Amino acid sequence: MTSLAVTGHMDLTEESVPLVRAALRELLAQYSDDLTGVSCIAAGSDSLFAEEVTALGGRLVVVIPSRDYRARKVKPDHAPVFDHLIQAADDVVTLPHETANRAAYEAANAEVLKRADRLVAVWDGAPPSGKGGGTADTVEEAHAAGLPVDVVWPDGATRRG
Repeated sequence: MTSLAVTGHMDLTEESVPLVRAALRELLAQYSDDLTGVSCIAAGSDSLFAEEVTALGGRLVVVIPSRDYRARKVKPDHAPVFDHLIQAADDVVTLPHETANRAAYEAANAEVLKRADRLVAVWDGAPPSGKGGGTADTVEEAHAAGLPVDVVWPDGATRRG
């Protein structure tokens, strides 16, 4: 069994979503015989990854950063996808943090890496912001832990702002 974790940008442009989805589908198809995907199912890359894992018949493990994450951080436009992925998950792990904050996100990133054989990074290659808990930080943590990283950033993909 191959266990792939995901990290990625939440702020993909609308035009980038089909490009990223197709690139993820192509990458994940290599592992479709016995695939487990590990995701925090945040809006953007994390949820696209989780949707593609389930579409391929893979097992989905969801890591929720805090007890209040759904109520405080899941925006109304993402709530239907979030709730669907929770229902589709084979396992949902809610971390013991009470509040969704930087420490909770960093703990969630560490948890997804702990559960993975490889990391899929939907990442434009930008360096860490210095705040911690972001995509580039997670890529650095994976490298430090000796996990292979597959970067997905198809031609034409962009971020908002």
